[in-house]
Amino acid sequence: MESVFVGKRKLDSGWLAARWTEIEATGIQLTTTLPPSGASPPWMEAVIPGTILGTLLKNKMIPDPFYGLNNETILDIADSGRDYYTFWFFTTFEYKLTGNQHVVLNFRAVNYSGEVYLNGHKKILPKGMFRRHSLDISDIVNPDGRNLLAVLVYPPDHPGRIPLEGGQGGDHEIGKDVAAQYVEGWDWMTPIRDRNTGIWDEVSISITGPVRLNDPHLVSTFFDNYKRAYLHTTVDLENKSSWHADCSIKIEVTAALEEDMCLLEHLQTYNLSIAPGMHMQYTFPPLFFYKPNLWWPNGMGEQFLYHVEISVDVKGFGQSDSWSHQFGFRKIESTIDASTGGRLFKINGQKIFIRGGNWILSDGLLRLSDKRYMTDIKFHADMNFNMLRCWGGGLAERPEFYHFCDLYGLLVWQEFWITGDVDGRGVPVSNPNGPLDHDLFLLCARDTVKLLRNHASLALWVGGNEQTPPKDINTTLMNELKLHPLFRSGEEESNLGDDLSNDLGDPSQYLDGTRAYVQGSMWDGFADGKGNFTDGPYKIQNPEDFFKDDFYLYGFNPEVGSVGMPVAATIRATMPREGWELPLFQKLASGYIEEIQNPIWKYHKYIPYSNPGKAHDQIESYGHPKNLDDFCEKAQLVNYVQYKALLEGWTSRMWTKYTGVLIWKTQNPWTGLRGQFYDHLLDQTAGFYGCRSAAEPIHIQLNLATFYIEAVNTTSDELSGVAIEASVWELDGRCPHYKVTEKLSLPPKKVCPILEMKYPESKDAKSIYFLLLKLFRLSDSSIVSRNFYWLHLEDSDYKLLEPYHAKKVPLKITPQVSITGSTYNMQILVHNLSKNTNSSRLCNLTNPQRTCMDSNGNSRSGIRTRVVKVNGNHTGVAFFLHFSVHAAKKFDEALDDTRILPVHYSDNYFSLVPGEAMTIYISFEVPRGVVPRVALRGWNYNEELSVY
Repeated sequence: MESVFVGKRKLDSGWLAARWTEIEATGIQLTTTLPPSGASPPWMEAVIPGTILGTLLKNKMIPDPFYGLNNETILDIADSGRDYYTFWFFTTFEYKLTGNQHVVLNFRAVNYSGEVYLNGHKKILPKGMFRRHSLDISDIVNPDGRNLLAVLVYPPDHPGRIPLEGGQGGDHEIGKDVAAQYVEGWDWMTPIRDRNTGIWDEVSISITGPVRLNDPHLVSTFFDNYKRAYLHTTVDLENKSSWHADCSIKIEVTAALEEDMCLLEHLQTYNLSIAPGMHMQYTFPPLFFYKPNLWWPNGMGEQFLYHVEISVDVKGFGQSDSWSHQFGFRKIESTIDASTGGRLFKINGQKIFIRGGNWILSDGLLRLSDKRYMTDIKFHADMNFNMLRCWGGGLAERPEFYHFCDLYGLLVWQEFWITGDVDGRGVPVSNPNGPLDHDLFLLCARDTVKLLRNHASLALWVGGNEQTPPKDINTTLMNELKLHPLFRSGEEESNLGDDLSNDLGDPSQYLDGTRAYVQGSMWDGFADGKGNFTDGPYKIQNPEDFFKDDFYLYGFNPEVGSVGMPVAATIRATMPREGWELPLFQKLASGYIEEIQNPIWKYHKYIPYSNPGKAHDQIESYGHPKNLDDFCEKAQLVNYVQYKALLEGWTSRMWTKYTGVLIWKTQNPWTGLRGQFYDHLLDQTAGFYGCRSAAEPIHIQLNLATFYIEAVNTTSDELSGVAIEASVWELDGRCPHYKVTEKLSLPPKKVCPILEMKYPESKDAKSIYFLLLKLFRLSDSSIVSRNFYWLHLEDSDYKLLEPYHAKKVPLKITPQVSITGSTYNMQILVHNLSKNTNSSRLCNLTNPQRTCMDSNGNSRSGIRTRVVKVNGNHTGVAFFLHFSVHAAKKFDEALDDTRILPVHYSDNYFSLVPGEAMTIYISFEVPRGVVPRVALRGWNYNEELSVY
C-alpha cells in the first residue's frame, strides 16, 4: 500500500489584493481565464493573514495610521461606503488529489463575509468575524495540480459612523454585527478606518484520507488529592467517502523529559466502522495517570505540558488524518469567596491571588504573528502576572495566543463580544439587545469554545464587558457552558464516588464543562457583583491611597487603570515634531495643576499625571520638566511608583479584603499614551518593572499607609529561616538607619506585617530618602526578595532629586555575552563602587543575584570579560539605572530610532546603594547584518554610556 500525504499546508504567501470596484473580471474569470499576472495596478501584494489597511500600508498607499495624526487623512468607511473597503484577494497553490484523498480549504476567520472562487467554482463564506469556515474542495481541485483561488471579502454590514466627539464604539452600529467593537474607536483607541475588514486569520488546506478528525476535546479529572488522574477524549469523525470505512483510531500521550528525550505514557488503539457520509462522535475509554505532572500558573509551579496525538487509519488507505496538541493536566475552580465577596480562583486545589491585566489585542491592524504573541505573553510572565482578561470589545484570541499563555502560565479570562457601551448605554444610547442575529452570535460562540477549550491557560468564559448578553443568548450560554459535576465547586470529590461513574457522563462530551461561565465582567464576584459600575478608577492616584480601607470596596476589581507615558525615543519615532511639545502646566484656583496636552497627544489618548481635586501633578513633584527627555524620564519615575503601589496595595489585603485585581490595561494595540507597561513598538516603560517587583510570588514591601514593612508569601509552601534587612540612605550617601530582624518564618498564602519603619519620625529625617528592603535566607545570605523605594516626608516632594542629577556615582560594569545566530544573551554585572562605611553586615548581604561572575568581572570558567568603569564625584545611590539596546550604526537611513526591540531584561530602572552589585540578564535578536550596542543611562548618568 503506497502512503500518501495527509496534513495541513498554510496558504500565507503569494497573495495579491485589489479593490473590487477596480476589477472588471468576475470571480469565475479570475480563477479560469483572467487571473492577475502579478503585483501590477490595480493588483498589489497582500498581507494574509491581515486586513485591508495592513495591505494598503504595506504597499505605501496610505500613511502609517499609528503615526502622528495620519489616521485623520485615511478615508473612513462611513464616508467612502462599504465598496471602497471590499477587496479581492487572489493566490495560487499546487495540489493534486491522489487516490482516496480529500482536501478542505480552511479560513480560520474572515471579517466579515465573502465569496470564494476556486478554479471557476463559487462557494460562500457566511457572516461572522469569529467563526471558522471549512470548504470541501475535493471535487473542484484541478487534475493538473495548479489551483487558482480568489476571495471577495465584504466589510461588516454595519460599520457605523464616527461622531465628531468620538466616544466608546462610535455610533454603536458595529454592535449589530458579530464583530470586534473597538474598531469604531474608544477612549484609548482611534477608529480603524476599514473596521478590520480582511482575511485576518490563518488560511490553509487540509489533506486527509476518507475519514477526517474534527474538534477533539481533551479533559483531565482528578481523584485522591491529585494522585490519580484520567484523560478523557472525545473526537468528531466524518467519513467523506462513499463506502464503509473500517478504522483504527489511536491516541498517544508523551511527556518531555529532556530536550531530546520523551516518555511514552500511553499508546492505545481502538477499532470502529463508519458508514458512508456519516458524522459521528467517538469517546475514548479514559486513560489513567498516576501522579501526573501538573500544569501550574505563573508563580505557582511548572507549566508542564504533555503531547497528545490522535490519528485515524483506514483499512486499504493508511493514515487518514491526525491531530496533536500540548495538553496540561490541571483543574480550575472559580467560586465567590464568602469572606470578601470576590471571585476566588483555585488551581489544582490551591487558591491563587490574581494579579494581572486587561488585554485588547496585539495590533489594531491585526498584524498578528507567533513572534509577536510570544513577546507579548513573555512580557506578561516577566511582570509576574498570572492572568489576562481578553476584553469583550476585542477579539476571541487566537490559538497561538493561548499556546504561549500555556507555555508561560498566564490564565486567561475570555469574554464574548458584548460591551455595555455598544450594547445598552452610551451616547447615543445603544441597542441593549446585542447583535441583530442572535443565532449567529451563538454559532460563533460555540465555534470559539471548540477552537480554544483544550488550552490549559483558559480559565473563564464571560458573557460580556460591563454588560450581560441579551437574555436568550445568556440563558443559552449558561446552559451550554454548564459545568460537568466533577468540576462543580462545593461538591467534594469523594461525594462523586471513588471512580468515574457512567451516570455522570464523560466530561469530554460536553461543549466545555471544565471552567465556569460568568454572565458579565461586573457580576458574580467581580466589582460589586451586581452589574453596577464599580470598576476603575482610571486616573493617576496618590500611591498611598492604594493601601487605604476606602480605596476600593469590593473583592475583585476587573479594571483599575492609570498612566502610561512611554520613553522619549518612542514619542520621536511615532510623532512629528509638533508631537514633541510638552503639556502646559496650568495652575488652577484650587492649587492643583491641569495638564493641557498638544493635539497629537490628545489624539493618542494621553492620560495626564495630574488628577485635579484628587492628586497633584506627579511629574511636577520632581521639578518642572525642561524638555521631552526630562518629561519622559520623570514620567517613568511616576510609572514605576504608581503601578508598584497599586499591586502592593492590593496584595497587602490578600484574602482579607481582595481576591484579585486586573489592571486596565497592560498594552496598547496602537501608539497610545495611556495604560500600558510596554508601548506598541515593544519598549517597556518603568511601570513594567514596578509590576515585576510588586507581583513577586514572595515579596517584601512597605505599606505606604501604615509604614509597616510587610512580608508577602503567595506560594503554597512555608518559607522558614529568613530575615529582613531594612536600610535607609540619604542623598549624601549616608545610611542613618539600618536594621536586621530576627529569624522569621512566613506561612503560605499570607501577608505578615513585620516591623514599623520609623525613620520618618526621627528628628534628623531628611525630606527625601531611599529605602532598601531585602528578604534573605540566613543559611547563605541569598536574597529572596529585594525592594527599593524613594520616599519623601509628608508635606514635601521630590524636587531635591533635581540637583541629584549632577551627583555622578562611580560604577563598574562588566558585561558577558554569548551569541547564537542572531540571538544575543548577555549578563551585565553592575557594581556601585561608592564606599559603604555604615555596616559590614550590609555589604555581606549585597551579593549579586544569580550572577555567574565575581566582582572582578571573572566568569566562573575563569575567562575575564570587558570592564567599564565610570568615575564619580559623589558617594551615594546610583539611582534609576536603565539599559537600552541599539544598532551600532543606523540600519535604516529613513529611521532616526536606532533601538533594537524587543529586548527582555531580568530587571531595568533599578537602583544600587553604595557597595551593592546586581547582575542584569538581557536577551534580544538583531536584524541581519546589524551589530548591537548596549547603552546605560540613569538619573545620575544623563549622558548615554556604551557598555557593549
